[in-house]
Amino acid sequence: MGEQVYLGIDLGAESGRVIAAAFDGQKVRLDELHRFRNGPIDLNNSLRWDVIGLWQGIREGLGQAAEKYGSKIVSCGVDTWGVDYVLLSKSDEILGMPFNHRDERTRGMQAQAVSRVGKDRIFAETGTQFMEINTLYQLMAARQKTPDMLDAADRFLMMPDFFNWCLCGSKVAEFTNATTTQFVNPKTRDWSADLLRDLDLPVEIFPQIVAPGTSLGQLRTEVAEAAGLGRIDVIAPATHDTGSAVAAVPTTVDRPKFAYISSGTWSLFGVEVDHAIVSPQALALNMTNEGGVDDTYRLLKNVMGLWLVQELRRSFEKRGGPISYEHLVHVAQDADPFRSLINPNANRFLAPKDMPTEIQEFCRETNQPVPESEGALVRCALESLALKYRSVLAGLEELTGVATEVIHVVGGGGKNALLNRMTASACRRPVIAGPDEATVLGNVLMQARSRGEIAGLTDLRQIVANSADVRTFEPSEPEKWDDAYGRFDELCKKTS
Repeated sequence: MGEQVYLGIDLGAESGRVIAAAFDGQKVRLDELHRFRNGPIDLNNSLRWDVIGLWQGIREGLGQAAEKYGSKIVSCGVDTWGVDYVLLSKSDEILGMPFNHRDERTRGMQAQAVSRVGKDRIFAETGTQFMEINTLYQLMAARQKTPDMLDAADRFLMMPDFFNWCLCGSKVAEFTNATTTQFVNPKTRDWSADLLRDLDLPVEIFPQIVAPGTSLGQLRTEVAEAAGLGRIDVIAPATHDTGSAVAAVPTTVDRPKFAYISSGTWSLFGVEVDHAIVSPQALALNMTNEGGVDDTYRLLKNVMGLWLVQELRRSFEKRGGPISYEHLVHVAQDADPFRSLINPNANRFLAPKDMPTEIQEFCRETNQPVPESEGALVRCALESLALKYRSVLAGLEELTGVATEVIHVVGGGGKNALLNRMTASACRRPVIAGPDEATVLGNVLMQARSRGEIAGLTDLRQIVANSADVRTFEPSEPEKWDDAYGRFDELCKKTS
């Protein structure tokens, strides 16, 4: 059949991209065509997403794809972050600028839900970890603070589902992203209707849930004509970016003997399992079960991730001009080790006004040396992340009863060699970093699979291994990391 081109539309918290993937049946070659800005927009004392701006960026990327690859393009697919959503009216109008999950309106909503229906019931019906950013609590906030908007809604669409609607008119929910809401039942693989009703949330607005790899239709005529494309297929990959990234882990190890960290703004650390684990033990550890490819689940925990470093960098730049991530890693490497630690998942780090000040205040309050320099602050964040990964790994092995052999780090955070070395040493496991573009590779190869060009998940992962470079990091200095972990564990117990 010759080389086919698939378009991966990858929307992250900092930027969106349209990437062309040329696939010859054995290897994939990626070509980033268009990158555009993303991030929270401050509007009327709230944080929103500029979905119109993102849609414009997608359209521009489609046009550039058509100009360069023309008739070789056979399909496109969207992946995004989880939990956030768009509401459409009966006449297909967007109801307000969608809220960003870091907006303060969800404060207290989780406690209200637990008091009304019970924590055990919520977890038993959803298998989802408790985080105030979850869609469940966003909708509860909407019921209380913008009820007119919720009452006017005819259709609820998660972020990737919304952009699929923009592309082809489909109004469905793809499974992997739907499971981030905390109202999908892991046994029925459908919306938890009774839970929604008991929390006074509308059930009728939620669309059919479809599996990753589902063909959603063809590009809208007007979109195709504006871009100069044919009416190519629109395919839902694993539309949650972590779902696509985990599909593209280049592993030969059986599940759940390999762990993964999808490393970016958030770090999602987990293992791949055949069935959701919704035991009391999983609840106590606040683990989550997110949908995966081929009826698998991603048993994982969200860790604050490189958001800490991104926000440090933003604050540093306000004070002194542009700074590269490479520079921050370099100065962190030169800083004194294990001097100060934080609990990365403490709520205070979710959306602080100034990350350096918040880290310094945490260290001051916990009677630790206060990091002052850029290097000391970044090193504090990175060491704390690595130690948090060790804590999560222990919980995963406890739940599965299986010892992990290797940790795969995929996504943009895999470029951070210092954090990879720290992770290997903290967790006492080899770390294999790469591919950096796992999310896009998972996206486009699921499109190819949907078209019958790839047999299964094992074959897909072999193609990733053929196509990407990886780097291995071995553990070192175990005693020093053990000592640091003891301090870190006590710190987290006091500040959780």
